[in-house]
Amino acid sequence: MKYTKLLVLALIMISAVACQNTDEKNTKSSETFAGHKATVVEVLNGKTYTYLRLSENDNEYWAAISLRDTKVDEVLFFIDGLEMENFESKELGRTFDKIVFVSKVSDSPISKGKNMTSAEVKGTKPVVTKADLKIKVPKGGITIAELYSNRDSYSGKSVVIKGKITKVNNEIMGRNWAHIQDGTSDNDNFDLTLTSHETFKVGDIVTFKGTIAISKDFGAGYFYEVIMESATIVDSQAI
Repeated sequence: MKYTKLLVLALIMISAVACQNTDEKNTKSSETFAGHKATVVEVLNGKTYTYLRLSENDNEYWAAISLRDTKVDEVLFFIDGLEMENFESKELGRTFDKIVFVSKVSDSPISKGKNMTSAEVKGTKPVVTKADLKIKVPKGGITIAELYSNRDSYSGKSVVIKGKITKVNNEIMGRNWAHIQDGTSDNDNFDLTLTSHETFKVGDIVTFKGTIAISKDFGAGYFYEVIMESATIVDSQAI
């Protein structure tokens, strides 16, 4: 009888350990997040982006990624994207009814651990290096430092800012995007992002006029504490 009780107790302990291991496996499995897994059906390469027709769970859709050597039947993984409707690609001369802009793709599942932040999942803010500049404030204008230090008072207002273009991304969400700096800063805020329908290139010193938006969230990790929208060129000094 004594041995029978010990045997039953041992079986219970083994069962408990097995259940615990199963729970651990399930927990670890839930921490691995592949997001979207899609097969490439068609590839169109532009000058800036690679446009992909993807198949996922019997559904097909178009996605745009940074220029990448991609082949039909290749399997890609990505976390999330920003969907645009009636997007016109000037570089392809084509309008997409719907297209998803993806910031990062991988040829293997993307792992999401417990300590991974939502910003890391959705896409991180681009790394920008502060340039050594000293640009004269335009007439009726303000500096980037003034904008950031008084951001709330400028929200929804039109301002004039002059700066050197340090980064350009064209034809995203139907507009061109640029980073500008003028040599001033408010703590670590020395770079201003703006959107425009006009064209420009890195290195140009441009005076812009546009409307300031605060805490602008475009989704898919594209969040800006301060951004100038619908910027127009007042004056430009090309390099």
